[in-house]
Amino acid sequence: MAVQINPSILSADFSRLAEEAKAVEGADWLHVDVMDNHFVPNLTLGVPVVESLAKATGTPLDCHLMIEDPDRWAPQYIEAGAGSVTFHVEAAAAPVRLAREIRAKGARASMALRPATPIEPYEDLLPELDMLLIMTVEPGFGGQAFLDIMLPKIRRTRELISKHGLQLWLQVDGGVSASTIEQCAEAGADVFVAGSAVYGADDPAEAVRKLRDQAAAVTASAAWACGH
Repeated sequence: MAVQINPSILSADFSRLAEEAKAVEGADWLHVDVMDNHFVPNLTLGVPVVESLAKATGTPLDCHLMIEDPDRWAPQYIEAGAGSVTFHVEAAAAPVRLAREIRAKGARASMALRPATPIEPYEDLLPELDMLLIMTVEPGFGGQAFLDIMLPKIRRTRELISKHGLQLWLQVDGGVSASTIEQCAEAGADVFVAGSAVYGADDPAEAVRKLRDQAAAVTASAAWACGH
């Protein structure tokens, strides 16, 4: 299973988004946090900016919708150029239908869980998804400290994925850095969103490489990965 690093554009300089996107073109995806000041207490960017980013970089866009009514809005982000769209299960009216619509429109379907949302009630939904996102901070703001109490939830999620034999990516987002990525990888994550750890570095591209190497080294010997 390949480790993937997704730099979060939320931590970039918004006055230079095209340049900031190019600065991490060795990354696997560019993570785009969409916030509406309703589902979370922050307002970031929307469809027009995603459209512009898609034209400015060859890195595929991983759009994380921290918004109300994703059932209505998610398709517009695919049309804008997103290759992966993540909706929050807490906000979705019909998550299975939405996941199927995202896939039908040609993007990867991903579902996110806030820290207090357990994974177990959604076990039957997992085959409908391409990725599951475990938030390791409360969504809404970048630069927060990693919540290590989420590590058991990451482990339980990986166990469910393995139980059903799914090729489902397990993403973590929030406080991921050189000091926390190894714990996440050991617990079962294989896709890592990193904001400040990448864009706060002198060389963002090198930061991406180092984080990938750290996670890959742990994954190579992790108990959950050895059986794959």
